[in-house]
Amino acid sequence: MKRGVLLLNMGGPNNIEEVELFLRNMFADPRILPMAPWLRRMIGKRIVRKRLHEAQESYRELGGKSPLTEITWSLAQKVEEGSGVLVRPAMRYVPPLASTALKEFKAEGVEELILFPMYPQYSTTTTLSSLDDVQAQCDALGYHPRIRLIDPYYDDYDYLKIQAELIAEAMEGIESSEYDLILSAHGLPISIIRAGDPYEKQVEANVSALRIVLKEQGIIFKNIKLAYQSKVGNAAWLEPNLADLLRRPENLKVLIFPLAFTIDNSETIFELDREHREIAEKIGYEDYRVANCPNDREEFARFIGEKIAVLD
Repeated sequence: MKRGVLLLNMGGPNNIEEVELFLRNMFADPRILPMAPWLRRMIGKRIVRKRLHEAQESYRELGGKSPLTEITWSLAQKVEEGSGVLVRPAMRYVPPLASTALKEFKAEGVEELILFPMYPQYSTTTTLSSLDDVQAQCDALGYHPRIRLIDPYYDDYDYLKIQAELIAEAMEGIESSEYDLILSAHGLPISIIRAGDPYEKQVEANVSALRIVLKEQGIIFKNIKLAYQSKVGNAAWLEPNLADLLRRPENLKVLIFPLAFTIDNSETIFELDREHREIAEKIGYEDYRVANCPNDREEFARFIGEKIAVLD
């Protein structure tokens, strides 16, 4: 049975013109705004109007595009070379969309479709939204492969070791015991969690497991804390908020690790490494560091390849 792999992610604008498309598609997603379609259209348009200019300016500071697509293509190539299986990115809101890869897979006679979420923790707003999209696009193409979804891997020991390595690299030559480690995860509205989304519990489990692995490897911090970022609007979101936590420092030396991201994007290299750094600098932090995501590291490519292989 011929197989193909999709690396599922939200995506990031590939140019300034795509920023509006990204926002429009995101806030048209019923998994992001779970409400009546007419109300979602109205609220979505309002959010896009409000956020568009600021978002475009942010991407201009990043060179006019998100790095996410380029890094994901590089990762896909490494996984394909290591596994011998067709591997393609499938972004939810901007190209390369799932439909592009699915057309190729159909033409290539791919009979088994493996979905690897680029989200370590499961959420209805991420993994399930991408799964919905893949299934809808398959139906539209009259394409009916066997679909297999890789389980969340937030507590997988091999993945935890990759996270620990990234943290160790960010602290190379520095005494980590003098620092607080803040594990930053993308926030979600409390209403989505109360509706049964398992994301918060999986994030907390990731934190607990990573603590153990760091201790096992002799990487010691003064404190290890969980925080959430990227809040939008006035509704109640998961707490504590990272910006608020930074404004109430217990330690003026911190390392931020993007716990819920596997590929660097605007929320890591702009929000964490620029906007939140500005907060730290105004308060007078002695050192503010941000660790990298796994990105296209050889270890991460091997991890994905091994996850594919065990499905045999």
